[in-house]
Order: sequence, then structure tokens, then C-alpha cells
Amino acid sequence: MSEKKLSVDTLCIHAGWKPGNGQPRQLPIIQSTTFPYDSSDDMAALFDLEKSGYFYTRLQNPTSDAVAAKIAALEGGVAGVLTSSGQAANFFAVFNICEAGGHIVASNEIYGGTYNLFGVTLPKLGIECTFVSPDASDEEIRAAVRPNTRAFFGETISNPGCRVLDIERFARLAHEAGVPLIIDNTFATPVNCRPLEWGADIVTHSTTKYMDGHATQVGGVVIDGGRFDWDAHSDKFPGLTTPDESYHGLTYTKAFGQQAYAVKLTAQLMRDLGASPAPQNAFLLNLGLETLHLRMPRHCENALKVARFLKNDPRVAWVNYCGLEDNKDYEKARKYLPQGSCGVLSFGLKGDRATAISFMDSLQLISIATHVADARSCVLHPASHTHRQLSDDQLREAGISPDLIRLSVGIENADDLIADIKQALDSI
Repeated sequence: MSEKKLSVDTLCIHAGWKPGNGQPRQLPIIQSTTFPYDSSDDMAALFDLEKSGYFYTRLQNPTSDAVAAKIAALEGGVAGVLTSSGQAANFFAVFNICEAGGHIVASNEIYGGTYNLFGVTLPKLGIECTFVSPDASDEEIRAAVRPNTRAFFGETISNPGCRVLDIERFARLAHEAGVPLIIDNTFATPVNCRPLEWGADIVTHSTTKYMDGHATQVGGVVIDGGRFDWDAHSDKFPGLTTPDESYHGLTYTKAFGQQAYAVKLTAQLMRDLGASPAPQNAFLLNLGLETLHLRMPRHCENALKVARFLKNDPRVAWVNYCGLEDNKDYEKARKYLPQGSCGVLSFGLKGDRATAISFMDSLQLISIATHVADARSCVLHPASHTHRQLSDDQLREAGISPDLIRLSVGIENADDLIADIKQALDSI
């Protein structure tokens, strides 16, 4: 049966690795750096990108490629490339089409590490970024576009603010500017949202999060939707549409068609910058993917119960979870996330930073951790932890209030989690 006809639930189990007669049922770990060949010509054809195959795990590995293919099937893309982290995935996704002198437009409601990557590190490489509010008008977003703009970027559900992006609108505005929309779909996962179906062109994930689900490996992935017409905007993307002299004048769009973007990312960026995952990590990621469709509904169910408890507690100043009917993103969530969003919510307590710290220090079952989106519940105060390098004004510019507490609700019993939150609130 064609993968296009299979549900996400079935793809979580069967996509990517298809064992032949007598082969291992479980995806094997190909723990090898190199792959020998019988002749020099065989190897040369691989280096010239004339044939597909494996010669060095920094570029490609069978275990990693099988997992990338599974995620591509889940997202409805044409190809995927695993990376060593979610940060590497977002960097590669942008750097593959944007070089020195380029510019990107990004939602300001994104993960702090990505915000720093775009706002601090990329400018050192000659790439500038203009941040826009996801609530900005079409006119305001159009005003952020420059002649050298090469991509739009946003997150389906922002980390840690938990805002829902209007993907269809951002895709329309990106395409008006002749550039692709890149969406980080980490929190929603393809179980709850497939951004390519709403007009996005490239999808990224930190696979460290829900896809792994058990905090066992760090990884990322870039999925090529295969739909953006690079040749129609060839002046903006010469790296894809003009000859690459490092591969004897090969032109990616001519040689690889829909998969041009993914092939270039592998052939150039993995070749030159590395950031490839270990095969063992890809294997662990695949184990997590096999239960992703089972875990996500429980995360969402638990998070909604916790959000409702917090909303009704007088010691809580505010709660942001798009599953709540009075949430400002509730209608967008109904459109893009009809089966549920994720297990992450944010809230603030009445008081100051010390109040938030006291609350977190009093939790007994829920742990304080920099991680998010796995089976175990954990909590973080971005202003004191992941975003502590930012001032209060900078935090607000990034869409994060100084009192924001990010709670990642796991798959434990919801009543046990609520009891732990209640006793922590009682202690402050």
C-alpha cells in the first residue's frame, strides 16, 4: 500500500524502514563511519552525485536516512535530513538558501535559542533578520520584507510563549515576496499539524522533544516539502539554480528536481559543516516515533486538565494554553490543531520572580529541567534560565513576560500532577 494512503498512526510504525526477505524487522543500527566499494569508479560516482549510496556517515548513513524518510512521510514531504540537534536543523534550513548579504523575516514568538541564532549569530555571518509579531498586520509584515529577503520563519506553537502561528497567512505573505516559509513544527508534531498542507515549504523539528519522547537523544530534522519553485525565483536562490563548481558544475534543480533543496543541504552543508547525528541516536529516535501517535493525545489531554486547574486558582495571574476556550489563539488552534496542540503551556503567578522560583522549588513530582516535551513533566522559568541573558524589555520583545513559567505536561496521571501543583502553590 502506498505511504500516501496510510494514516499518520501507521506511518509512525512502518514508514522509513521496509525490511526485505529475512532482514531485521527492527531498523538496524549501521554503526560504521565508512562504506567500501569494489572499484574506484563506483566511489567516484557517489562523490559526483551521479549515483545514490553511502561512503561516509558524516554525509549520510542508512539508519539516519530511514528515520529521516519516516519523518518526511509523516509531514508529507519529499525528503528529510537528520541533524545533530534542532539548532543545527534551523541553522541549516536557513543557511541552505541564505548567504552573506541575505535577510530573513521571522516571528518574534520563537524559541530563545533560535531567536539568538537569528538575531546575534547569523548577523556575524552577514545574514540579517527582522522579527515581526505573529499578530502584526499584513501591511506590517510586508514592510519587513527587503529585496534581499530569502525566507520567512515561524513556529507552529511557539516555545515558550505557546502562541499559535497563522501558517496559511504567513505562507501567503512569504510567497508574495517570492520566498519559502520555514516552519518549526516541534511542539505540534505531524500528529497534530502538518504545516506543508497549510502552505509551508520547509519543516524543521527538534527531534529531541516529542518525537524522541523520552529524553534519550539530541537531534533535529529538516523536511523538504518539494513544492517551492526555486527556478521561478532563480535570482534569489543561485545556490540551487546555478552550477555548483564544487560538484563539476552540477545544478541542483536540474539534477534533482523536487529534492534539490534536500540534496544541496546534504551535499554542501553536511559535507562542509558536519552536524550529522550518530546512528545510535537515530535508532533511539525511531523508537520514540513508533509511539508518537499514542503519546500526543495523552499530553494534550493532561495539559488541558492542568490548564483548567490553573485558570481557576486565584493565585494564578494568567494561563496561556490554546485549548482553553477564551484563549486568544483558540480559533487558530481549532483550524490548525483540531486534534489538540501539545503538552506545553505557560502561566504566571501573582507576585514577582521570587514567587515563581519559590513555586518551582516546592514541586515534588514535576522537575525543574531545561528540557521540554517528553514523557515526564518538567517546569522552567525562562527569565531565570533559558533566557536569563535577556533584559525584561528584551524578553517582552521576544514575546515572553518576565513572570512566564513554562510547564511541560507529561503522560503521568493528570490528578497526580495537579496535586503536586496545588501543594507547591500552597507552600508559597
